[in-house]
Amino acid sequence: MNAVRRLGVMCAVAALALDQGSKAVVLTTSAFANGVEVLPFINLLRGQNSGVAFGIFGGAPWWALALLALSIVGALFVWLWRAQNRLTAVALGLLIGGALGNALDRLRHGAVTDFLDFHLGAYHWPTFNMADVAIVSGTALILFHGFCKPQEQRYAESEKG
Repeated sequence: MNAVRRLGVMCAVAALALDQGSKAVVLTTSAFANGVEVLPFINLLRGQNSGVAFGIFGGAPWWALALLALSIVGALFVWLWRAQNRLTAVALGLLIGGALGNALDRLRHGAVTDFLDFHLGAYHWPTFNMADVAIVSGTALILFHGFCKPQEQRYAESEKG
C-alpha cells in the first residue's frame, strides 16, 4: 500500500476509533442522559437519531440507512485507492471513518448515538457526534482542495475532458 493510501486508512481508523470511543463513554455514563454543561454554549447530552442529518428520513428502516452508508463507504474507498495526494487521502479517510462510525451505530443500536449539544440561549443546534465532525471536516477539506487548485491545473483538467 502506498503512503497516500496508508495515510487515508490511518485517518479512517482514527476517526472511527475516536467516534466509537466517545460514544462508548456517553452510553455508559448515566449523567449524560440528563445532560452535562461543559461550557455556557456546549452540553453533553445523550440522544438517538434514527434518521440522517437533522433527523431527515427518520421513518426509514435502520437497515436501509446502514446499507446506504456502507455503499457510500465502498465508493469512498475506491476514490481513496485512486487518490494522488495527501489532502484528498486525509479528507476521504475522515469521511470513511465517520460514515463507518454512524453505520456501526445503526447496525448495533438501530440508531446513531449523538451527544454534542451546541446552543445559543434557547436555540439548540441539532445534537451530533464525532463521526459527524469527521464527515463535515472531510467534506470541508475536499471542497477546500477543489477551490484551491492552481488556475493552470484547473484549466488543464477542463481541457482533458
